[in-house]
Amino acid sequence: MSDPTCPVCATADIICGKWTILVIRDLAEGRSRFCELERSLAGISPRTLSLRLRGLEEQGIVERHTYPEVPPRVEYSLTAKGRALAPLIEDMRRYGSEWLGVRECVPAEAATAGAVGAAA
Repeated sequence: MSDPTCPVCATADIICGKWTILVIRDLAEGRSRFCELERSLAGISPRTLSLRLRGLEEQGIVERHTYPEVPPRVEYSLTAKGRALAPLIEDMRRYGSEWLGVRECVPAEAATAGAVGAAA
């Protein structure tokens, strides 16, 4: 579909899937558990989140850590390859602030809490 010899196309193939860049952003910001990611990404289905994490794991961008506890605990983290995308995300954040007038990312749980508080 895209030009595999072009580094921009190859990178876009990885990060341009719906939700993908936001999953990477949240992992870079320290969220590591499936439920934390799901809460932060309002509107993402558990199936989609699972597929995105699995795809990023296959690309070598995310690592999955399973702990032998009861109940089982699974955490996700960025690999070195994934952490290398952080400057790209920061550039996108800066661009959005400077050129699009969007000042900050509001986590989904905070936006929901604000809406609920405003309605009361």
